[in-house]
Amino acid sequence: MAIIFGIVGLLIISLAIWLKSERRQDILFVIGGASLLVYSISIKDVIFIILQIVFLISAFVELLRLRKKVSES
Repeated sequence: MAIIFGIVGLLIISLAIWLKSERRQDILFVIGGASLLVYSISIKDVIFIILQIVFLISAFVELLRLRKKVSES
């Protein structure tokens, strides 16, 4: 079951890279990153877990920044 989270997360992040909309891209980065975090926790890979946490925080902060930018304009 864990491998499914890994594959889905990888596919979602790969799809996000090709999107032109930053907002949609960041939403998919958060979803894909969360899926890969579940996978990394299930395989108990500490480095991968830390990487995914940092990635998720970065994607979430970027999403909030874009949301704030849209509300200001």
